[in-house]
Amino acid sequence: MSRVLVVGSGIAGLSLALDAVAAGHEVTVVTKGELGQSNTRYAQGGVAAALFPDDSVASHVSDTLAAGAGLCDPEAVRVLCAEGPDRIRELIDLGVAFDTHDGELAHGLEAAHSFPRILHAGGDATGAAISSALVARLRERDVAVHEHAFLLALRTEAGPGTRVVGAEVELDGGARVLLDADAVVLATGGAGQLYPFTSNPAAATGDGVACAARAGARLADVELYQFHPTTLALPGNFLVSEAVRGEGAVLRNAAGERFMADVDGAELAPRDVVARAVFAEMDRQGGVPVVLDATALGAEFLAARFPSIDAAVRAAGLDWAAEPVPVTPAAHYWMGGVATDLWGRTSVPGLLAIGECARTGVHGANRLASNSLLEGAVFADRAARALGDLDSWPTPGSLPGTVLADTPAAPALATSVPFTRAALQQLMWDAVGLVRDGEGLAAAVATLDAWAASAPAATDRASHEDANLLLLARACARAAADRPRSVGAHHRSDDPATARTPQLAAATR
Repeated sequence: MSRVLVVGSGIAGLSLALDAVAAGHEVTVVTKGELGQSNTRYAQGGVAAALFPDDSVASHVSDTLAAGAGLCDPEAVRVLCAEGPDRIRELIDLGVAFDTHDGELAHGLEAAHSFPRILHAGGDATGAAISSALVARLRERDVAVHEHAFLLALRTEAGPGTRVVGAEVELDGGARVLLDADAVVLATGGAGQLYPFTSNPAAATGDGVACAARAGARLADVELYQFHPTTLALPGNFLVSEAVRGEGAVLRNAAGERFMADVDGAELAPRDVVARAVFAEMDRQGGVPVVLDATALGAEFLAARFPSIDAAVRAAGLDWAAEPVPVTPAAHYWMGGVATDLWGRTSVPGLLAIGECARTGVHGANRLASNSLLEGAVFADRAARALGDLDSWPTPGSLPGTVLADTPAAPALATSVPFTRAALQQLMWDAVGLVRDGEGLAAAVATLDAWAASAPAATDRASHEDANLLLLARACARAAADRPRSVGAHHRSDDPATARTPQLAAATR
């Protein structure tokens, strides 16, 4: 059996670790915070699966492909939707207590789904319930765990081709160690901290993807970042789940008008459509947030169905049962990342990637709501099976994307704005956010290149995070500049096909 190093402890990392130790592998888990502290823990809406008599795998596939705006890998989507129900049953066996109604699994409707297929737990605490159950099971297994540990770099060994053979990690307390492994599995999540407004926790700085890029792994679709349309327009951008709109809440502008009514799907259109419509409405209002009106649902229902959101809204001094609450888009989910095959294998032997840090092709240009937790479970299972044959590996050219070392850098220009994380985040929001254009992207690439040319060497965790964000921002901005046509979450206002207002473009996509 193999020595397996798992980096990350969301649904993907925890599921992989459990499967790998069950298969007899020697497993070590490294996680940036406490075990289970990840984007998974914050997932509210639920997990999608075709488990119910009125639904079908074919319908789930169709909805996923439609949301992905033509960029999904159809075979990856088929794998996700066909294998998803079995992974849900395994989660239940592991102790995840999904909500029930009249003795059956409760299931709701979310944006761009044709049927109610969204399972939830604790009302709106699905991710926390999954995380808690998986952490409890992992604590029972013979697994070495390093909490509050930071991935500094992947270790590679040159031979006929580069191979990953472990990682350099800074442990809690500051000691730096080399952890040898026959396989390293990245399950490090996304990079929401590329933007000043994000639903992601502070730890989401793209460390795994950046380290994979430095090790020569191919990255793909890195310009495709999804913005959730409804986060509280308050510091922290607390997420207000799509499921609230699924239960009947509506979006209104400052005049109280329901501005999504004429868009196909209205408030339950795909996320990219709703997010751009909200962004456009805010622009027309001089930046004033729009509001989410859930007053028709009533205080009792809101507290029972959405206890976490209800508590957060009330803690902010708002009574969403009595009045609409201000919301704004925020960076939420990265469709791109480390390119993998359908078994989680990257272009570098010995390195696998699963969950949000991986680009499997299941999400295309716009992730369908509640498919992220499902992806973590499905591809963790497949990657665990791939660990049984580490000599079998895809050829690098069989995977999409780019090796960053092969991407020519633009000449570095002087910039009057010094590099800070806040400056990078604002630049990304302004030029590589919900609406983009060639001029803004070219200027962003030049500024990012200038910052990279003069950036000091990283010395501590914060500066390593900054270096990772800068590397990924450069990749994202360059890829966005290289894609002149709008698709899904990537909206180019200078694309002749979508050169009208973002809302009109969304309505006619």
